[in-house]
Amino acid sequence: MRVRILTWNLKHGRSVPGSGRDLFDQFCSALAGWDWEVALLQEVPPWWPVDLARATGSTQRHVLTSRNALLGVRRVIATRWPDTVKSNGGGCNAILVRRGLITAHRARLVSLVPERRLVHAVRLGGVWLANVHSGASQRQARLSAAASAAWAGPDPVVLGGDFNLHLFSLEGFEWAGGYGVDHVFVRGMARPIAAVEVLDSGPLSDHPPVVVNLTPRGPSANQIP
Repeated sequence: MRVRILTWNLKHGRSVPGSGRDLFDQFCSALAGWDWEVALLQEVPPWWPVDLARATGSTQRHVLTSRNALLGVRRVIATRWPDTVKSNGGGCNAILVRRGLITAHRARLVSLVPERRLVHAVRLGGVWLANVHSGASQRQARLSAAASAAWAGPDPVVLGGDFNLHLFSLEGFEWAGGYGVDHVFVRGMARPIAAVEVLDSGPLSDHPPVVVNLTPRGPSANQIP
């Protein structure tokens, strides 16, 4: 069984070059049109995940990251002047799931200074899928891997996201694929079955969406329903 994992940093819902307007509909349309089972999203405007899930036929879990004080005020400013407020509009990371029932959601802080950063994960069947936006820090990457492995116990794990690192390894995990600083790692569950796909998102974000095709290994073959 193939599992398509998409990871994408949304740049707080902005484009390159800047568009000077809210791009929620454009991001929704792009995500809805691509083929994936699980989307690991970073730098998402905090008010987007529920509507993104609705538009893409998925369920969602999200965690707030940094710059979320007075979020209502930030939302008004970021929606009207996204390229002026930039990341100060607030941020979150989100996991969207198109197939399978989310039976658990966990989160752990991996950095508080200079920015609040978290790893979070959902459980689908017998597989855990974790999402992170870490700083350019191998320590944060290792903490993310350790937290994901602890939540999963003996179960398989997929850990993906924007690590802000190009070449690195995580103990106990295999690198399944990536592009630039966006990566997917696996432990005990899967191996890549096709080349990594870098999708065309046009001007949306400054990170291209990355898709890694995975297939469960051995007795895990039916663990994502």
